[in-house]
Formats: sequence, structure tokens, C-alpha cells
Amino acid sequence: MNQRTYLGARPTLLDVGKDAVERFIKIRQRDSASRGDRYMLLTFGDPPGNIKAGWKESLATFMTELKNLQSVGMTTLGAALKYAFDLLNINRMQTGIDTYGQGRCPFYLEPSIIIVITDGGKLTTTLGVQEELNLPMHSSVPGSELTKEPFRWNQRLFFLVLRLTGIPPAEREPSSVVTPDNSPVDAMCEVTGGRSYAFISQRMLMQCLESLVQKLQGGVVINFEKIGPDPHPITTKESLIEDKISHKPSSPSVHPNLPNPLNQNGTISPP
Repeated sequence: MNQRTYLGARPTLLDVGKDAVERFIKIRQRDSASRGDRYMLLTFGDPPGNIKAGWKESLATFMTELKNLQSVGMTTLGAALKYAFDLLNINRMQTGIDTYGQGRCPFYLEPSIIIVITDGGKLTTTLGVQEELNLPMHSSVPGSELTKEPFRWNQRLFFLVLRLTGIPPAEREPSSVVTPDNSPVDAMCEVTGGRSYAFISQRMLMQCLESLVQKLQGGVVINFEKIGPDPHPITTKESLIEDKISHKPSSPSVHPNLPNPLNQNGTISPP
């Protein structure tokens, strides 16, 4: 994250990430639904020192801590994600949103999103470099054994992967939608209903932030499972019979005390 980029005054990737957070909050504040938003600022450090701004801190404190961030330590992404999910789930256990044993109640909403800003480099730990993203499954949060996955049904995970280089790219940037990042983090995002963004320019960053804000809508992710055999296909004979029945002409109704208006040709005679 300390690598210099080719943008303007040659900011570092960390500076670009800080600017992305500020722009995201400004775009989000245009929506009236953002009045109830709460922000937390976490790093990849060891807990509890990785919490730079918690639930109770104001937005001004959040912005101050954001400006004071420094890039140190290793990329322990799996442990950092697990700790972020645990923080969100502790509050859910206190409010009883998950309603274990009573079915899912979609009207008990506490939607949350986790936005991870990274340079897309290798994942490093004290044991060396990791090729895969692994989340520790052990948790000290009460009630965590009641859920198979570390995330909940209304929690989304998004990744902003800074693919900015130190020199301007030789090829022109594509004008299409920002593509997902080709890394293990994208699969994790899709499981939660989110996605990853890989951008190489300032313009693509703005497209990414606009797209991300538009995805902040209330909703659920449902996987439907087919049960039972397939229904019998409709044969040609059955379809012809149904077609004749549906196209059978209907005769006009006649009152029993009135003369029949139909003549011998089957047409209606004028009065």
C-alpha cells in the first residue's frame, strides 16, 4: 500500500484508498436513507488495536482516524475478515435479530456491508505467503456455533482492489463497466451477494464508487432448491385438445320468454 502511483502528485495506494473512502461517504450522504448509517474503521492489525473507529465514534472521529492511518504489518486478510464479521454478529446477538429456532424474519433488518480496500498483493502471515483466502472458523462469540457461515444473510462483502501502477498504462483503459478482480477474494464476495472491483485509473474508481453506492439496497440472498421429480411433459394430442377447448365459440344467451334472435343461418337477425 506504500507504492507510489502515476496519478497527479504521485500519491501512494494508501492515499488513494483514503480518498476513495471519503468520496464514498460523500456520495452516500446524497441519499436521505443514509441518516441512520454507522461507520467502523478497522485495520489488519491485532485486536483490539485494529479498531480505529467503533460504533460510538462520530463521523468526524472516523475521518480523523482515516487520515492518520499508516500501512504497517502483514496482510492477514482471513483473520481480519473474521474479526469484522464477529463484531457485527455480537450486536446481532444482543438485539435478537437472527431469531434462532423461530425461522427467518426478513422484517428484522440490520443490513451491513464490509468494504475491504487492498492492493491485491499476496496474503502474508507469520508462517509465510498464502495462496488461498482462509477464514478461521473458531470464534469466541456466544451463539456462533448456531450458524454455519461466519456471515449472516443480510451482510455483504465488497473488495476495492487498487491495481494502479507506478507508470501510466500503455494500453487505453476499457470504457466498459469495472470488471471483478481475478483473485480468491472475488469468490468470497459472491457468496455474500457482493462483488469485487479492480480498477487502474481515477475514472474507473469513480465508476466503482457509484456502482457500490447503488448496491446499498435492502434485500436478501435466497438459494432455491428443487424438490421432487419433474412434471410429465405435455403431449401433442393433449395440447391439441386443450387448444380446441380454449377456442370453442360461445353462443349468445337467450331468455326463455323471448324469441330466439338466431335465424336458420346461425346469424343474429336485426330487431
